[in-house]
Amino acid sequence: MHATIKPATLEYGSDHNGLVCGYLFGRGAAALPIVAADALAWLQERAAYPDEFLWLHFNLANAASEKWLREHLRLADEFYDCLHEGSRSTRIEQADDTLVAVINDVLRDFSFEPSDIASLYLSVERQVVISARRSPLQAVERLRQAVRRGEPIASTVVLLTHLLRDQADVLTRIVRMATGKVDGIEDNLLSGQLKHQRAELGSLRRVLVRLQRLLAPEPAAMFRLMQRPPSWVSVADRQEVREASEEFVVTLNDIASLQERIKLLQEEIAALVNEANNRSLYVLTIVTVLALPINIIAGLLGMNVGGIPLAQDGAGFWIIAGIVAVFTFVAGWIVLRKQRELA
Repeated sequence: MHATIKPATLEYGSDHNGLVCGYLFGRGAAALPIVAADALAWLQERAAYPDEFLWLHFNLANAASEKWLREHLRLADEFYDCLHEGSRSTRIEQADDTLVAVINDVLRDFSFEPSDIASLYLSVERQVVISARRSPLQAVERLRQAVRRGEPIASTVVLLTHLLRDQADVLTRIVRMATGKVDGIEDNLLSGQLKHQRAELGSLRRVLVRLQRLLAPEPAAMFRLMQRPPSWVSVADRQEVREASEEFVVTLNDIASLQERIKLLQEEIAALVNEANNRSLYVLTIVTVLALPINIIAGLLGMNVGGIPLAQDGAGFWIIAGIVAVFTFVAGWIVLRKQRELA
């Protein structure tokens, strides 16, 4: 006999316990929204409902959320350690008979800034999934929307792999956006517009490196999970996890290719900048060499001493101008000859 659960009213943010949302699976075709009080009642009687499982999603920015978890649930110590150890790469590890996962995701308003990446922490058992985050994240929001639409989710592991696939989809969309930015920069490069492009490429490359480092599942942890999963994880669920991790591999390869493309564009921009600097230095050198004779002669004739030649000669100016012209011509010829030899 099922306990009566009144469907929860969807609200913005979290309740006073820090619960953002809760869903009960296995009681009907679609998941049933649930509030904290009904979730607590179900947890106390969950042995009577072996075919049902519960997902509770908490906001760690609400200080009451961790307190509620410690009071009403017996979660693995590794889960609480993850909450306080800071950001690390995405991983799924086994703690006794529980899966503890850290999934790095991007904020809803992701704007290609390194600070737009935050972590989602999960504790996955056979009948209970606990997730917690400090900032609204894109992948978990996509999972919530899928649950609301009534997508079938057969087990807690399927819920976890659905979240991993949602994260891979978000990452794919980010790569697509980044590719569009790189395409625009490349078009500007071909049209000769280099202003600010080099700095934008560097910032974009740093964000992609951070995404690749944080969002890629740790291979060692994934390998251990595949070799020795908890006893309640079925063969089908194990295959789900393997396929979800393989989707990441494809997306991460796309990121690596995009990073290489950015690197080549940076090198090309650097080469164009160096070439422009060399041309500027060459022009400056020519101007300096051509101005050298007249500067030397003007300096000599400008000395306030006696005996300056041609001072009383009526054609003295034209004689000096001719000498300057000859020396300037010879200096320019030497510079051009050296330039041809170097070319």
